[in-house]
Amino acid sequence: MSAADTTTPVAVPPPRQAPPPAAPRQPGRPRRTGGTATPWLLLAPCLLVLVLVMAYPLVRLVTLSFQTFGQPQLWGFQDAEWVGFANFRAVLGDGEFWAVVLRTLVFAAGSVICTMVLGMAIALLLQRVSPWVKTLVNVVLVASWGMPVIVATTVFKWLFDSDYGILNALLSKLPGVRLIGHNWFASGPEGLAVIMLLVVWGAVPFVVITLSAGLTQVPRELEEAARLDGAGAWGVFRYVTLPVLKPVLVMLTTLSVIWDMGVFPQVFVMRGGHPEAEFQVLNTYSYDRAFQVNDYAQGSAIALLTVVLLLGVVAVYMRQMLKIGDVE
Repeated sequence: MSAADTTTPVAVPPPRQAPPPAAPRQPGRPRRTGGTATPWLLLAPCLLVLVLVMAYPLVRLVTLSFQTFGQPQLWGFQDAEWVGFANFRAVLGDGEFWAVVLRTLVFAAGSVICTMVLGMAIALLLQRVSPWVKTLVNVVLVASWGMPVIVATTVFKWLFDSDYGILNALLSKLPGVRLIGHNWFASGPEGLAVIMLLVVWGAVPFVVITLSAGLTQVPRELEEAARLDGAGAWGVFRYVTLPVLKPVLVMLTTLSVIWDMGVFPQVFVMRGGHPEAEFQVLNTYSYDRAFQVNDYAQGSAIALLTVVLLLGVVAVYMRQMLKIGDVE
């Protein structure tokens, strides 16, 4: 018997079969990664808070704008009567309302332009300073941003005071400048410029911090390539930095327009709770018509028209964001 006959044969494993091919994915049908109810469950707490906080005031605002509602209706001596669009016709037919609308638009446009230009300039400068200087400036910006509006308004009111304001004293030290006792609120344009400065001062920190974060996303390779192609500082900013920052700039501009058109405490506190006619903006005008004239219906109509104007701004913002999404 040979050695080959006494050797135990080794078992050979069967060949591995290839897995069956996956079924071809039908085009046009997105793959489901989870239940459609999950996003709504996550959003439910936020939506519930919004409904509880905003639903009733908004419904009440719309209701009042279509009724006659004054002191007799407020105290229950008379029932509110439905008058249709009479309040809106009265408001839209009032020349004072259109003057307030124009003043509000000019005020908001000036505030937004100054805020965005100054915020962009500071954000660009922060990219060229040392880290400790950048940290110090950011701390100052956050501190000013966190200051309550009433406190900031009171400080500005003191700075521009005609008798005790430090600004008049400092400016009067310049050659040929005599501003001791000058009343900045004697005329509407000067007073609104002071209030605009206050609004810009409070809005710049948010813009600077947001733009500084956006500037970190600008590719350095593109900037170097643009410089090698002969582009100067303005060319790099226009053709490289601005396109990258466009979504952030659209968002900041839209938010600034909404905030600046909704200015109330700065004007109200700066004028001691009784803004004169040349200082009225839409929010203070609506407040005065409701609580000074005691015509709550027309005050609600003015507030509702303000909401419609702001919705127009939001519609422009959504259109721009959709365009940016299509390009990307």
